[in-house]
Amino acid sequence: MASKLLMLTIFVFDLIAFGLAIAAERRRSSAKIKQDGEDDYSYCVYDSDIATGFGVGAFLFLMLSQIIIMVASRCFCCGKALRPGGSRACAVLLFIICWVAFFIAEVCLLAGSVRNAYHTKYRRSHLTSDKHLSCETLRKGVFAAGAAFIFFTSILSQFYYVTYAKARGGPMPYGGEAGVGMAAYK
Repeated sequence: MASKLLMLTIFVFDLIAFGLAIAAERRRSSAKIKQDGEDDYSYCVYDSDIATGFGVGAFLFLMLSQIIIMVASRCFCCGKALRPGGSRACAVLLFIICWVAFFIAEVCLLAGSVRNAYHTKYRRSHLTSDKHLSCETLRKGVFAAGAAFIFFTSILSQFYYVTYAKARGGPMPYGGEAGVGMAAYK
C-alpha cells in the first residue's frame, strides 16, 4: 500500500512549486525606457526582479519532490522485482512520462529564471543613432508553462507511486503446485 504521508508530502511540495511558478509569471520583470537628465541618452530601467527568485524556488521544490518520490520507489534500480501484471506495466509507463514532464517543467522554470534575470545595458544617443532602443524582457507564458508541467508532474508522480506500490505489494504469486508430485511406478 502506498504511504499516505509520503503522498501528502509530495502533494504539498508540488503545490508550493506550482504557487511559486504562478507567482513568478505574475511578477515577471518589465522595463521602461528612461532618458538621462540632459536628454542625450536613453536607457532601460527594469523593475523588481522577484520573479527570478520565485522561479528558482519552484525549480527547487519540484526537484525535491521528484527526488523524494524516486528515493521512495527506488527508481526501479534497486530492490526486489515488481509483480508481473498491469500494475507493473502502468508503473513503467508512468515512470517514463513523469520524468519527461518533470524535465520539461524544470527547463521552463530554469530558462524563465535565467531570462528574467537578464537585463540589457543598452544606451542610445539621440545625436548619433536613430535606431529604436529595445529593452528585452521574458515573454509571457514561460513560467505558466512551467506551472502547467508542474501540475502534470504532480499528478503523474502520484499515480506512478500508487501503481508502483500496488505492483510491489504482497507476496509473489506461485503458479505451480506446492507439493512434490509422486506417480505410481509399475
